[in-house]
Amino acid sequence: MRVYTRDFVLIAAMACMISGLLTACAPRYKPLPAGTVQEIGGPSSTAVVTKESVKVSGKKPDTLSTPDYLIGPGDILLIYVYGHPDMTLPVGNNTTAKGSRVDSSGTIQLPLIGSIEVGGFTLQQARDRIQNAFQVYLREPSVVVEMVEFKSHPLYLLGQFKMPGTHYMDRPLTLLQGIALGNGLDATANLRGARLLRGKKIAPVDIYALLHEGDQHQNVWLASGDTIYVPDSSLQNVFVFGAVKNPGTIPMKTGQLYLHQAVAAAGGLRDNSYDRNTRIIRSLSPTRGELIVVDLDKILAGEARPFPLMDGDIVYVPKTALANWNDAISEILPTLQAISAILNPFVQIKYLSD
Repeated sequence: MRVYTRDFVLIAAMACMISGLLTACAPRYKPLPAGTVQEIGGPSSTAVVTKESVKVSGKKPDTLSTPDYLIGPGDILLIYVYGHPDMTLPVGNNTTAKGSRVDSSGTIQLPLIGSIEVGGFTLQQARDRIQNAFQVYLREPSVVVEMVEFKSHPLYLLGQFKMPGTHYMDRPLTLLQGIALGNGLDATANLRGARLLRGKKIAPVDIYALLHEGDQHQNVWLASGDTIYVPDSSLQNVFVFGAVKNPGTIPMKTGQLYLHQAVAAAGGLRDNSYDRNTRIIRSLSPTRGELIVVDLDKILAGEARPFPLMDGDIVYVPKTALANWNDAISEILPTLQAISAILNPFVQIKYLSD
């Protein structure tokens, strides 16, 4: 009588399970004899079907109308009238020990003349206006206007700056000069994802090209209230959507991730997927990107090299073959709109701007 031990039964059960899995995978992958070495090389080994470079044609921020600093609310001015020290003392509610603070309407209060508008004018223009106003009360007044504190034109530096925070521009600054206010960038700065925000929109400016390629066309003038944001390159993700079981954000934990790994992390392919037409939207900067079609089926079959992904890549596995990128974007657009806040700026400008 043959006696089966517990270990033997477990080994037999595992063998059956492995055999079943191999059988289930057989229709998808080509079986190779044991010891066979399949070489992947040459042009036919790439899984990239098409790759298209795309540029954003948006208008760059307006050029500067004047090279001089314009006075604004929050600035503190020191007004001095020669021979009349009593006229130098600030009056009104918006005064400080340092001088007269420009109020929200752009005006200051001075003895004799009362309220006078200085907001939106240069220091020279403000001096002329104040001097002309004093001529009604004084004979040939001589007025000096000095800026004590620059507080009306904030610039917000966020992210991987050595000195992030709110900085105040004391003169018109270019983008490069504004970045310099941050006292340099951290080693983890992701310049491909860096962006200039004006109002509620991302300006079509390529900070990577400015700093690494010396493209002075990107060195635009900054405006009051601008924000420069430089993300952290150590926080890298890709996004996988479409015919996968668990669509969503996939972290690049080691900084490297291949297409087939990202799809596996998203739960794998659904039965109705058409992975030979997998679409990838890649951001190279806020103004440049790539539209890539990859044959994932070829990679999974071992007939092509793995396709490396980049931070911010958007992977879309369709259910059917898509005729062109317009059809693909139409299918992806609702998903992109739902996660727009965490997407790279190229996608936001190119596909999600009004």
